[in-house]
Amino acid sequence: MIKRLKHSLEHLIDKSSRNKTSQAEENLLMNFALSEYQKAEWDETSMGDSEEISKNIYNGIQLRMEKKKTIKPYIKYMAAASILFLVGLGFLLKPQIAAEKQLSFKTSSIPKSIKLSDGSKIYLAANSSFQYPEKFIGDKRQVTLLKGNAFFEIAKDKKHPFIITSGDVKTKVVGTSFHIQMSKSKCEVIVVTGKVNVTSKGKSVDLVPNEEALFESNKLTKLMANKSFLVNWYTTDITINETTLKQVITILQYKYGVSFQYDNEQVLATPLTVFIKKDATLENVLEQINYITNLKFKVYGEIVKVD
Repeated sequence: MIKRLKHSLEHLIDKSSRNKTSQAEENLLMNFALSEYQKAEWDETSMGDSEEISKNIYNGIQLRMEKKKTIKPYIKYMAAASILFLVGLGFLLKPQIAAEKQLSFKTSSIPKSIKLSDGSKIYLAANSSFQYPEKFIGDKRQVTLLKGNAFFEIAKDKKHPFIITSGDVKTKVVGTSFHIQMSKSKCEVIVVTGKVNVTSKGKSVDLVPNEEALFESNKLTKLMANKSFLVNWYTTDITINETTLKQVITILQYKYGVSFQYDNEQVLATPLTVFIKKDATLENVLEQINYITNLKFKVYGEIVKVD
């Protein structure tokens, strides 16, 4: 049965290449190629957009044909399906892409940490998500911060740079510690120890401790970091002395992955001193602030409001 199908397919393709097929036979070839292409397992994350890839393959075949008008539309689907088959056998693409099994790490209402295969530790804020390989293979260690904020303690390995993608920003290190804080409008990289390279939109900046890179409005800027951010508050109890409510809110937003809403911005200037335990819940910290300031902060999912 398989041999008969293969022979019939080869016969139809040969007829099609000589423009001898009927419309019904052309439709049969197109439907078969499209069906095989759609059944193939395509990993968008590592292999890119399937439609774009098949289009590029199709255009590449056209460039190699003397008579471009004779090429058939079904060819792009058959070529792409063949590419997928070879990828599955490990013949195409970079070996590490085919071999690295990608895992996801997500948090809900409290921060959590994870240790990667190279010994690096990632402390993920609440309401955040992170993607990483089960085991690093190849000359680079590549991971992705998909949502939220994290603190990175990267195991030193000069031969295998560690690269974090966070939206439009790429952060490259060999062994250091730093924060990445990402929202819909901006991304911040704040260095605590070591050296860090940050790139985005064709621009690159090198950072050392006490410095940060801010990507906002499609611009990458190098700044001095706020001293309150130069600790790993996921593993350390911190006391914020004689500060403002605005400063405390900023840290809570990063640690717990929430946003604050308030009608009166004057409350941000309220002075206070706050002690935040490393494993404290957001509700516990807000109770402390409510007691000190006589304000009423309440949590509604990922939003904190002042009632």
